[in-house]
Amino acid sequence: MESTYVKRRQRGLAVLIVTLLLIIGSVVYIAIERNNMKTPADYTTTGNGQVELVEIKPGSSVSELGPELVERDIVKSNGAFQKAAGANPNAAKVQPGIYRLQGEMSAESAVEALLNPANKVQTLDIPGGATLNDVVVVGGKTRPGIFSQISQVTCAEGASNCLTVAALKQAAGGVDPVELGVPEWAVDAVRARGNDPRRIEGLIMPGEYVVNPEQNAAEVLRSLITASAEKENETNIVGRAQAVGLTPYELLIAASLVERESPAGDFPKVARVILNRLQEPMRLEFDSTVNYDLPNQEVATTDEDRARVTPWNTYAKDGLPETPIASPSLEAIEAMENPADGDWLFFVTIDKDGTTVFNRTFDEHQRATQESIENGVLDSQR
Repeated sequence: MESTYVKRRQRGLAVLIVTLLLIIGSVVYIAIERNNMKTPADYTTTGNGQVELVEIKPGSSVSELGPELVERDIVKSNGAFQKAAGANPNAAKVQPGIYRLQGEMSAESAVEALLNPANKVQTLDIPGGATLNDVVVVGGKTRPGIFSQISQVTCAEGASNCLTVAALKQAAGGVDPVELGVPEWAVDAVRARGNDPRRIEGLIMPGEYVVNPEQNAAEVLRSLITASAEKENETNIVGRAQAVGLTPYELLIAASLVERESPAGDFPKVARVILNRLQEPMRLEFDSTVNYDLPNQEVATTDEDRARVTPWNTYAKDGLPETPIASPSLEAIEAMENPADGDWLFFVTIDKDGTTVFNRTFDEHQRATQESIENGVLDSQR
C-alpha cells in the first residue's frame, strides 16, 4: 500500500500541472486577444476593380471617412483604417474633394489612394465674369464658357460619364427651373426666357466646385446653381435688393454688369453709377451688354453693333438687360448691395493699368474717353 505521503505528493503534482496548464492557456488566450486588438480585420488587396467615389468635405479629415468606408465595404474595419491613417504622416495633408477608391481595399491601400492626386476628381474652377457659352475675343484667345468647362471636367481621361456641351445646354433650357435649383426669386424670370439655355446665365457663381462624375447634366447644373443660391442668400440679397430699389434678380443682373465693367477695387463705384443712371432715368450704354450677344467680342464695339436691338444691348434699350450677362462674383453682388456714395453718371478706364475715372458731366467724360483712346484702351482691333 502506498503511503499517505506519496498519495498527497501525487495529488499536489496533478494540481500543479493543471494550474500551470490553466496559466499557460490564459497567457496564450490573452496574447491572441491582444494580437487581434493590434491587428483589426483588414482586406489584403488594393481593391476589387469596382470604382467607388468618396468625398472629403472642406474642414473634415481623412479619419472621419472610416465609418462610411466600412459601411460601403471599401475597407474591412474602421480600426484598420484608423491605424493606417495614423501610420501615414501625409494623411493629414489630403485635400477636400471627391476621390476614386475601389471596393475591398486594404486600409493601407485606401489611405495611399487618397494621397494619390491621380485619384482626385478634377475640380471645376469658374472665374469671375465667365459666361455659359464660349467667347471668341478679337485679337485674343477664345475663353471657354461654363458649359465647356463642365464638359472638360466630366470628360477627363478615364471618365465614365462624359457630359457634352449639347447635353448641358439641353438640360439648361429644357428642365424646369425649380428642378435646376433656381432660387425662388429668379424662377419666373428664368421661365420667361423659354428654352434658351442662356436663361440660367449668372446663376452659377464664380468659384471652385467639385463635380460629381456620376451625376447627369441636370443634376450637375442643379448642384452648381443650388450652391450659388446659398451664397447669394447668405448676403441677404432679397433684403438688400429692396433697399437699393431693385428685385433680387435685377440686382444679380446689375452685379453681372459690375463684374464685366469694373476693374478690381472700383466695384462699389460702378454699382453706384448703375443705380444713378437707372434713377435719372438714362440708358446704361455699356459695351459689355452689346458684346454679350456678339459672336466675336472686344472692348470697343462698333456703331453697327451698338445699334442692334437685343434683350441685352443697353445702348438700344432702357433699363437693365433682361438677364445677367456673366457670372457675378460675391464681391460684385455685395457691391450692388452696398454701393459707394457718389453722384457719378459716367466712368471710363483710361489706361492699361486699369485706372478708371468717374464723372458727373458728359463733357468731363468725353475728355476722359479721349485720353482712353489715346492710351489704346478703346482702340478697336477691327
